Amino acid sequence: SIMHLFGNMLFLWIFGDNIESRLGSGRYLAFYILGGIAAGLSHVGAVYALAGDPRVPCLGASGAISAVLAAYMLLFPDNRVRVLLFRVITEVPAIVAVGMWFLMQVLSAVFDSGGGGGVAYGAHIGGFVAGFPLALWFCPRFPPGAGLVQTPEE
Repeated sequence: SIMHLFGNMLFLWIFGDNIESRLGSGRYLAFYILGGIAAGLSHVGAVYALAGDPRVPCLGASGAISAVLAAYMLLFPDNRVRVLLFRVITEVPAIVAVGMWFLMQVLSAVFDSGGGGGVAYGAHIGGFVAGFPLALWFCPRFPPGAGLVQTPEE
């Protein structure tokens, strides 16, 4: 839907620029593409594992953007993110905002009655899971005090 597309672009705008700044443009492009490939493969696996219809086309960038969210959660867990919570806009740490988003994806995938509304939850989950090792691979050294992984003292 147009709202799904809008949400993807909003998430990419909010989270993607920080990841690109940390990785550099070339590494970010490679990270994004590999995250999308992993998400696509996860979607195909989920379709076959859950006896879905493999003839239904799948198109979108949600899985790659999910990898970006995982990288953001890993590299910037304490950054404050504005969220709409019970009709109130508030700020929470990125690890909470992104973690809640991921939990919603898992719950939606588990409780989806087969309709899915055209949402490839397998791609969202697979892209997110792939985002962690990809972020570590493309950004092996974090500055001191940033993210969940620390740079070894030299």
